[in-house]
Amino acid sequence: MNAKQLRMNWNYPTAMRVGPGRIAELAGACRELNMRKPLLVTDPGLAELPMVERAAQICRDAGLEVEVFSQVKGNPNGKNVADGVEVLRKGGHDGVIAIGGGSALDAGKAIALMAGQKRPIWDFEDIGDNYLRVDVDGMVPVVAVPTTAGTGSEVGRSSVITDEGARIKRIIFHPRMLPSIVILDPELTLELPAKLTAATGMDALSHNLEAYCSPVFHPMAEGIALEGMRLVKEYLPRAVADGTDLEARQQMLVASCMGATAFQRGLGAMHALAHPLGALYDAHHGLLNAVLMPYVLQANSDAIQPQMDRLARYLDLSGGGFSAVLDWVLTLRAEIGIPHSLADIGIDDARIEQVGRMAEADPSASTNPLPFNAQQYSRLFEQALRGAV
Repeated sequence: MNAKQLRMNWNYPTAMRVGPGRIAELAGACRELNMRKPLLVTDPGLAELPMVERAAQICRDAGLEVEVFSQVKGNPNGKNVADGVEVLRKGGHDGVIAIGGGSALDAGKAIALMAGQKRPIWDFEDIGDNYLRVDVDGMVPVVAVPTTAGTGSEVGRSSVITDEGARIKRIIFHPRMLPSIVILDPELTLELPAKLTAATGMDALSHNLEAYCSPVFHPMAEGIALEGMRLVKEYLPRAVADGTDLEARQQMLVASCMGATAFQRGLGAMHALAHPLGALYDAHHGLLNAVLMPYVLQANSDAIQPQMDRLARYLDLSGGGFSAVLDWVLTLRAEIGIPHSLADIGIDDARIEQVGRMAEADPSASTNPLPFNAQQYSRLFEQALRGAV
């Protein structure tokens, strides 16, 4: 594919502008949403890079008054959101441009949600009908611009925010948190280092894979997840091996969006464990999912044989069935440099029982193919620590 063939517009699950160079349309996207003073939310690392200054300058050149807020941690927390809301209110900002990986996108969406709310953010945790508490008139619109291909937060209706006091990740949800316009520009991902490309790409795979294995009946999400995994199989090794491969970068952005669209069907034990581990150890979410993946697959093997048969056929894996999928995952991880165990990324065994309890209570656990209790999650965590697969 040449650059022209890579450019297109989609309207599912929201308005999406896809292709190289589409960041040039940022100011126009803001104006479509009646933004005059957008707050650009990003992370500290990206704030120092030319791409963020270019995005801000595109807005300024179009007469928009833009301010940059970058106090967002790798696992964004309640204080990050509160600080961003304070900047938004003081500056009279009427919308949010969220640029970055999952942390910046999640923080930006949460800031936009909280812009005019009178309740604390934890009142909108994704439990029951808490979302009905949101004053929709107090929300501002969001333009989302991902710079990594992993979380798919740009097409999500929620944000994962760490509650520092409770040391737990909470999912904040409202249907209108879905960004109004998404810009998928693969040129913005060209500077992503190989290690981050690998970790975020495996995060995209984890979303597609867990959504595919979910027992919830949602054939559309199942089909999206299958094709998302095919894109990861074909393009993630290319993106890691050659960061300038524009086609691979764009296809991984698409696979990431597909994973986040598919997990309306639910997630599973990978995320049930990754959420508490991220909150307790402040570890990279995508890397956690990448390391946990084969251990969770093995633990669920009795319940997912038919799905693995179909997946192996769809991906054209030699041998077929569960063992072929597991071998592919292990080979892919080794090829792109993913560590084999949680111990390899600095996780220790000091909180085995606590992690088990937190995983059992995590919302993602409800759609795992098998219902694991806290003790089973603790054993699964221990296996991943030791590299026992």
